[in-house]
Amino acid sequence: MSMTDPVGDMLTRIRNGQRVGKSSVVSPASKLRTGVLDVLQREGYIRGYNVNEIRKGVSEITIELKYFEGDAVIKQIDRVSTPGRRVYSKIKDLPKVYNGLGIAVLSTPKGVLSDQEAREQNVGGEILCKVF
Repeated sequence: MSMTDPVGDMLTRIRNGQRVGKSSVVSPASKLRTGVLDVLQREGYIRGYNVNEIRKGVSEITIELKYFEGDAVIKQIDRVSTPGRRVYSKIKDLPKVYNGLGIAVLSTPKGVLSDQEAREQNVGGEILCKVF
């Protein structure tokens, strides 16, 4: 069966993995997923990730989850833009997640960026997810 929302699937794997206390989760690889994971790693929400090639042309990502004093660092991770409803934002209409305590991950013409990086580069785009 084909997957209709790959980024949503990855976010759900992260959410479920942290709820049961796993140290890492595995997800199929793609450029968009690695872009989202780069932002999450830069902002300190995950420890890191590794891309492993299973066989020629097929790769998977091992995502190392992050905990602080036994609690998951990611309290909430929600998909905003879905395949059935794309959500775009101009730079001046960019949302602040929990008054700046969380981040929004955007797909922009300059790559996948956090909301703060998008403000600094003065570029809007598709809001992929919100993380707190």
